Amino acid sequence: MAVGSNESGPGDVRPSGDPGLTRAAVRAATLRLLPLLGLAYLLNYVDRVNVGFAALTMNADIGLSAAAYGLGAGLFFIGYFFFEVPSNIVLHKVGARLWIARIMVTWGIIASATAFVQGEVSFYIVRVLLGVAEAGFFPGIILYLTYWFPRVDRARIVALFFLAVPLSSVVGGPISTLLIQNGDGVLGFDAGWRLMFFVEGIPTVLLGIAVLFLMPDRPHRAKWLSREQATALEDTIAAEDAREVPGEVGIRQALANPKVIALSLVYFGVVFGLYVLAFFLPTIIKGFQQQFGTSFSLVQTGLVTAIPYAIASVTMVLWARHSDRTGERALHVAIPVLIGAVAIAAALYMGSPLAVMVCVTICAVGVFAAIPPFWSLPNAFLTGVGAAAGIGLINSFGNLSGFVGPYVTGWLQDLTGNGQAGMWVVAAMMVMSGLIALRFRGATRTVPESSRAE
Repeated sequence: MAVGSNESGPGDVRPSGDPGLTRAAVRAATLRLLPLLGLAYLLNYVDRVNVGFAALTMNADIGLSAAAYGLGAGLFFIGYFFFEVPSNIVLHKVGARLWIARIMVTWGIIASATAFVQGEVSFYIVRVLLGVAEAGFFPGIILYLTYWFPRVDRARIVALFFLAVPLSSVVGGPISTLLIQNGDGVLGFDAGWRLMFFVEGIPTVLLGIAVLFLMPDRPHRAKWLSREQATALEDTIAAEDAREVPGEVGIRQALANPKVIALSLVYFGVVFGLYVLAFFLPTIIKGFQQQFGTSFSLVQTGLVTAIPYAIASVTMVLWARHSDRTGERALHVAIPVLIGAVAIAAALYMGSPLAVMVCVTICAVGVFAAIPPFWSLPNAFLTGVGAAAGIGLINSFGNLSGFVGPYVTGWLQDLTGNGQAGMWVVAAMMVMSGLIALRFRGATRTVPESSRAE
């Protein structure tokens, strides 16, 4: 059988690769691929959520109500939803290097074009186009990581990759607010938020071009792995897939699998909390002035917004390592999500900005800690093109909450005059996710890191 092939016939189980060579290959892949992928995802998330900082001044400039802003912020995920599964299947067929580069160049161009919106309609159009352009990036990378890392490493690897999300808020928040606060008149833009959109899309285009030269599709195409290391790594992963998921699951089987549907609901609730925080946390902090008499400048708002994400980034990696060491996945999803749900509900009853931020931080920790072990769950029963379709569908439905969450939250804020009802909806969605995740307990255990052969 050729190196790098995913095909296996009945009873054709490839032997596991040499453990020493496999571990050396994993270390090399971690050092070579994770910085590139992490930077790409950091830019992805900055280009996706910088609209939350823009809203601090953009909404008034172009006449957006809270509901209209929430609708526009969420429309991104409509285009994303419909093109996610097809994009992931194309990636599986043509290779990650070419398809990820295409995704990045197009989304970078559209992200910069957001600088030129003039009102509700143009804002809505750009957000839909941005979603279409980005569709397939995150699930494509999740699928790509399954080509490079054995199951026992995946929660840790996904956590290191997903560090880009909280770091994008730690780094992107202050940078975005600095550009907004000081960008009036720069490069001919009449408002700082326009400069922010224009500038922050450019690095994505440049990195997309670099991906063509730096991101090999499979281990056997990596010049920085020896032939023996590449063979050992691919043999190990193929043997795991043959043992855990006998036979390749087809596209229709994957999309109709009840486990895929259940995991879609789990991810819907988790991402619901993620994007409500991303799009409305700056507004919540700005509201401290009316609620508690505490005011922050734009840059200070960006710095305060970064605090929950900085703490969540550390906790996420530690929690993922614990999941890999124990081999347990479902509880590592359910526990942090349920704790986060309680925390965001408790935030509504706190009497000081500090107490509110503590609760919001716990919620952010819960959301981020759940995501890396979550992405080990579909790999327990999906491989090949079925994995491409199933992971795409799960991420599609998860990110559909990126439309529902901001829109419902903005609508409830306009209806009630405050954000409390929206936060209760976030808590309910996260409780749903935690309870469904518990149903996977005992069915998704992998070999613990402590017992693997070295």
